[in-house]
Order: sequence, then structure tokens, then C-alpha cells
Amino acid sequence: MPEEVLFKSESDQSREEIASYLRKVADNLDSGNAINLKAGSESVTLDPPARPTFEVKAEREGPADNMTELSVEFELEWDENDGEEGGGSGQLEIE
Repeated sequence: MPEEVLFKSESDQSREEIASYLRKVADNLDSGNAINLKAGSESVTLDPPARPTFEVKAEREGPADNMTELSVEFELEWDENDGEEGGGSGQLEIE
């Protein structure tokens, strides 16, 4: 399926700064508010439904002989046309 990037921001941040961004997203999800993303002249507002699909992925990337970059990705996903609940692959635990 083709992908259209609506917003992208990438910069080095301290762990505390990242936690602050994630807390704001969590607070908006808790309160049912939309998520507003803004960086420079770019901005987008997203309003997740009550039960979006939540994907967590940990990866190791790099050339085949030197995979040294680690990442963790948190993704909320939903169909903007019908707002149906997503599937699942078991109960997530984060410790």
C-alpha cells in the first residue's frame, strides 16, 4: 500500500525531552484529545479513535555485515474512513 508522509521530525533529544513528548501524547490519548504535531512551518492534527491498533517494534539495522543501529518504534494506526478496531497479537507488557 502506498504511503503519504503527513509530518516528519527527527532530531537528537535527551531521554528526558523524549519522555516529555511521549507524556504529552499519553495525556492527549487519556483525555480523548487530538494529537497536534508541529515543527517549524509543518503541522498536522490527528484524532485517534477510542481503539486504534498499537504497534511496538524493536529493530537492529545496518549493512548485513555491521548491523549496529538499534531502534524502538511506537505506532498508532487506524482507518480514517471507518474507525474500526484493529487486531492484536497478544497482550503487550512494557517494564
